[in-house]
Amino acid sequence: MIQVTAIKRMTRISCLYPLALLPFALVLAATSLHGQTAPLQPLPAPSAATQSAPSAAPQSTTATPPQQPASPTSPQAAPAQDEPITTIKVQVNEVNLVFTVTDKKGRFITGLKRENFGLLDDQRPPVAVLRFTQQTNLPLRVGIMLDTSSSIRQRFQFEQDSAIEFLLQVLHLNDRAFIEGFDIQTDVEQNYTNNIDLLNQGIRKLRPGGGTALFDALYKTCRDQMLTLKEEGAVRRALILVSDGDDNYSRAQESDAIKMCQRAETIVYTISTNVSPSRDKGDEVLRAISEATGGRPFYPTRIEDVAIGFRNIEEELRSQYLLVYRPADLKQDGAFRTIYLHALDPRYQVRAQKGYFAPRPPQ
Repeated sequence: MIQVTAIKRMTRISCLYPLALLPFALVLAATSLHGQTAPLQPLPAPSAATQSAPSAAPQSTTATPPQQPASPTSPQAAPAQDEPITTIKVQVNEVNLVFTVTDKKGRFITGLKRENFGLLDDQRPPVAVLRFTQQTNLPLRVGIMLDTSSSIRQRFQFEQDSAIEFLLQVLHLNDRAFIEGFDIQTDVEQNYTNNIDLLNQGIRKLRPGGGTALFDALYKTCRDQMLTLKEEGAVRRALILVSDGDDNYSRAQESDAIKMCQRAETIVYTISTNVSPSRDKGDEVLRAISEATGGRPFYPTRIEDVAIGFRNIEEELRSQYLLVYRPADLKQDGAFRTIYLHALDPRYQVRAQKGYFAPRPPQ
């Protein structure tokens, strides 16, 4: 994130519009007049016309008068410098959907094709599928959020050690991460960097103590660290939240925090530090946050097993798919649009973001 990523791009075109950028014209499932979804159909392969599009010659979008051929005895006519050039601004609305496929035992399934899935966006099939990639290598923007409240004091060193090992394994050249602790306030000890030594130092600086404002921390982190990211291309935004899920200090509600994560197109993975035999209210909070954002909750049975949760997240990040599509009838109204992505094979389960917020009109 199949961090859904809803991306609004302004493309400035002066003369040429490369046909290589045109989408695959793929038709997905249809919706009935009463809003009930018909059975999802596989994504078909592009038509012959679409397949040949990338190699077609680019066509000009600039209106110019026809040119007279130069005579053999005259020099090649040069374009007039003061001729007006028609510039066309094209707004392209695309959704980048990062998702995971597992079997019923939770094992990751890779190697599937686009025809293995059906998709509805706001109960309608998208206009076009632009790209489908297996095991995406999109740059990762990941935040480690460690609960530093007094309730986890005895478990904190295991969290620190596990987080450091995770970053050592998962960060590649184009990835960046930040380190944050939270109790009643958030404390970003290390901002985005690819330097493992700096991230290690940031984790070691964190100290437990105080109450827990989980929803405030999640809301603020997605707003300030994820929503403000300015990237040239698509990236995966992910948060690893290590906490017992208990909140006793927040002003924001659980729903507020989830909505901000969805606005920031951020997948949240949660690792519970509650190692009691039964799950409590905090564990359900962690589950709700993860599932709404396309992530997954992990419940270690021993505090030493927190590292297993980090390793499972690492494996998932290397086993994801990327689907880029153009939704139908996308209005710039800021409304929430639901996503339904489904594997046609009943043996497989898809985990993806539940939806995204449409872009707002440019100011």
